[in-house]
Amino acid sequence: MTHKPAKLAATSAAVMLAVSPAVFGDDEPLVIGTMATLEGAFASAGEDGMRGFEMALAEYDYEIGGREIEVITESTDTTPESAVNAAQKLVSVDDADILLGPLSGSEGIAVRDYSRNVDGVTFINGASAAQETTLRNPSENFFRFSTDGAQWMAGLGTYVVEERGWDNVATVAEDYSYPYSQVAGFLYEYCDAGGDVAERFWMPIGTSDYSSIVYSIPPDVDAVFVALTGADAVDFLQQYRDAGGEAPIIGGTNTVDGTVLSAEGGQRDHLVGTPSAAPIPGDWDDADWTAWVDRYHEMFGDDALDEPSVFAHAYYTNARAMMAALDEIDGDIDDDHANFQQALADLEVDTPTGPVGLDENRAAIANMFLREVRQDDDGNLYNANIGVTENVSQTLGLPRDEFLALEEPSRNHPQCSEIR
Repeated sequence: MTHKPAKLAATSAAVMLAVSPAVFGDDEPLVIGTMATLEGAFASAGEDGMRGFEMALAEYDYEIGGREIEVITESTDTTPESAVNAAQKLVSVDDADILLGPLSGSEGIAVRDYSRNVDGVTFINGASAAQETTLRNPSENFFRFSTDGAQWMAGLGTYVVEERGWDNVATVAEDYSYPYSQVAGFLYEYCDAGGDVAERFWMPIGTSDYSSIVYSIPPDVDAVFVALTGADAVDFLQQYRDAGGEAPIIGGTNTVDGTVLSAEGGQRDHLVGTPSAAPIPGDWDDADWTAWVDRYHEMFGDDALDEPSVFAHAYYTNARAMMAALDEIDGDIDDDHANFQQALADLEVDTPTGPVGLDENRAAIANMFLREVRQDDDGNLYNANIGVTENVSQTLGLPRDEFLALEEPSRNHPQCSEIR
């Protein structure tokens, strides 16, 4: 469908997505409240997430069942408090029918907890990827069609041991729930394949000086697994290179996504050859994926990243599922969302990376991709797809009771001794 022109009108606390005039039915607009991290170290991630969200609504011409889609977007800053405050405003002040978001891991857990106390509103994830959001004690009205950070690591741990011979690593990650999930997802396979962890380093979001970590990484490690996002990833990689760090990098999903590969700086040279895993495939030659990437660049032009980020993909996937379920019920949510939530629970949505369905906890089952950073003839970095793991569940193929018996991901868990 043709994308209607849209403009962003800033207010003191929110951003309103206004669409061009159109003729709709007599029903009131359907109000979608979105949350994205549009400030701080993850601002570029939030901006790309909103591009993915806009792509999904454009496919439906910003209306469903004859009802205009009205969007109100609240900015968060990665903290649980900011996400809950945004959600409360969207529900209580803006009368949002559906909330889509947030972006960051601990934000998602907080919004899930808030959703338990809200009737007549459906909550759909944005890009928040902490494992615990939907694995343990899920909320009945919180749905996640994007996968979690542990799922994103499928295939990587086995690959770096068996194909690269790296069986002793240090890990560097931000100190909150999502990186705990990323490190855990990597270690579940890595330790099982025979790898060991020499040391783990955790840093607050927004750290600018990584010198204490850079000079503490053991010199005899085979590689460094890095799970940092946005400006944090760029700063660490630059400082690691400047300090003469020689061990190769193993990339967490966000460490080598479009927001980082597009950044200028000397860290770029150190990234060539970096393996990673993600819910997005890089230069995969699948027709649906390449068409989606082309449309991303057509819609956003110079604002688009060289490679759409995992945030654009996650917000798109969740918004696409939301619109597909609304379309199935002709936009009618007047039964306290019962039909809408049932439609979401039963949905298998087609996405640019393959079909996505939900498990009994309303968490996504989807394909994951193994990639390697390469450089094209123009000097641009990109992720080359080198493998696909199909239909990865939140329990990574293990029976649910067996997976739940593992320690919850944290600064110190899992340990390789717990996995082998």
